[in-house]
Amino acid sequence: MRPQLSDYQHVASGKVREIYRIDDGHLLFVASDRISAYDYILESEIPDKGRVLTAMSVFFFDYLSRAAEMPNHLAGPPDDERIPEAVLGRALVVEQLEMLPVEAVARGYLTGSGLIDYQKTGAVCGIELPSGLVEASKFAEPLFTPATKAELGEHDVNISFGDVVGLIGAARAEELRERTLRTYNQGAAHALTRGIIVADTKFEFGVDAHGELKLADEVFTPDSSRYWPADEYSEGQVQNSFDKQFVRNWLTGPHSGWDRHGEQPPPPLPPDIVAATRARYIEAYERISGLRFDNWIGASA
Repeated sequence: MRPQLSDYQHVASGKVREIYRIDDGHLLFVASDRISAYDYILESEIPDKGRVLTAMSVFFFDYLSRAAEMPNHLAGPPDDERIPEAVLGRALVVEQLEMLPVEAVARGYLTGSGLIDYQKTGAVCGIELPSGLVEASKFAEPLFTPATKAELGEHDVNISFGDVVGLIGAARAEELRERTLRTYNQGAAHALTRGIIVADTKFEFGVDAHGELKLADEVFTPDSSRYWPADEYSEGQVQNSFDKQFVRNWLTGPHSGWDRHGEQPPPPLPPDIVAATRARYIEAYERISGLRFDNWIGASA
């Protein structure tokens, strides 16, 4: 018989995930259907989103362990007997790690906060870039552009590589940069074979009891990555996307009535935006993995 969720100690809540302690060495990561944007957790949920995030992470943890020899924190299959029935399909048993205090961001294209930094300074995270770059310009080589890990409700802040050295030491910082770029290059190359550009993504890494650096949390999900359809890519304009940028664009567009810089939280998402977001997340998973989402554990039709 499977355990109940109440059998485990709840240890942390994030914007999307709930974390429970299974035993001294293992945690239960539960992905909810919540969606966040601009440091707010929105009132609306996206049906099946937690399952998509879990399914995509499982696909990429497995793919990267083989294709890039990248170790990760998974400590059991997605139907592990330690997972309560109520959260099957959106929960994973993982190894407890000492997490690094750095968001490991890789960028292949100029957009988002990187574009804002570039327009102000000509650089991203202290990396000087050529003049004349615009929205969605492709970099000659992907960049490692780390950020701080902000508390819930606060903004992540882009930092330099020197700042990372100051936080975790030179040797670990070099290892983090190498693994971030290796993981990005491998995953982005695979996605491109499926017609999707991974413009940027963020990873989290932790250290196990033996001092080994491992990929953790989620990986190449529509929450942590920008996915653009390759056949529609055009430099100099905001791209169509399969990720939560679609929600951000609605919130800051003319139809939401929301002032991002005001005091009020975002409004609920209309049903059509909720349905379109769900469809985009599922399409991203199916295109990249080559698998049917309705075959995933507990997925609704």
